[in-house]
Amino acid sequence: MKKPLIGMLTAVLVAGATALTGAAPAQAASATTATATAATAKVARVAAVPDKAARPLDAVDFSGTVALSNCSGSLVRMPGSVGSDLGLVLTNGHCLETGMPRPGQVIVNQPSSRTFTLLDGSANEVGTLNATKVVYSAMTGTDVTIYQLDSSYDTIQAQTGISPLTVSGDHPVQGTDIRVVSGYWKQIYSCSVDGFAYQLKEADWTFNDSVRYTSGCNVIGGTSGSPVVDANTGLVVAVNNTINENGESCTLDNPCEVDQSGAVTVHQGIGYAQETYIIPACFSAGNTFDLTLPGCTLARP
Repeated sequence: MKKPLIGMLTAVLVAGATALTGAAPAQAASATTATATAATAKVARVAAVPDKAARPLDAVDFSGTVALSNCSGSLVRMPGSVGSDLGLVLTNGHCLETGMPRPGQVIVNQPSSRTFTLLDGSANEVGTLNATKVVYSAMTGTDVTIYQLDSSYDTIQAQTGISPLTVSGDHPVQGTDIRVVSGYWKQIYSCSVDGFAYQLKEADWTFNDSVRYTSGCNVIGGTSGSPVVDANTGLVVAVNNTINENGESCTLDNPCEVDQSGAVTVHQGIGYAQETYIIPACFSAGNTFDLTLPGCTLARP
């Protein structure tokens, strides 16, 4: 799980370093003392700053992505959203500003004043988006946080020229050419959907039906919450959330796959994302979130 970068920039500047850590924040919530200790210990690990010029030259760019204080994300709309609806920002559950949700914990309609830096296609900063609440946040079954903004899509476009990305309502397909677009690093990773993990276990958390990347998307800390975009359609098909860093099995920063028979597989150096096709079924007209809607399978409080 590529943890948010909390309070690390200051430490790096003081030390005169030229790299940033990509590890777990000390305040990350955990169900066990062992996991919390491991998360704290990870703060010392260093990840190189990615080369911003190394992105692929194709139709996918940074337009509609956002940078959080510690993660990446995107301004998104559901397939049925209209311009007058209040905007939504999508990122990871473990990027929640109040700390990572515990296994089984589901947060709904929590007030928030978080801000997001909105980017244009060339990764220029074109505005600041303001949240009013956390619509949904969980790390049970998936790893997602959805924020509601104080402005509509029409207002945001009028002020910045930026339109939202659209969340696909269809399950991603194996072999699809994808891009992981990090607003935090202003970096685009290129790879394909290698397959799907029936269950992905990392420390105390379990995610279902996760996207497995091919080796091109070697994501690092700060890429958490990046939209995974279908390079052919431009639709968001998943949200980036983790990678197995050193080959350990089912530990923090080392997710393992568990199949339907219980067999465990480890893919060192391979990243994962959480599918987003399940999200639109939980929104009705007006971007109204409702966990009781038919077809909504997100975990409930």
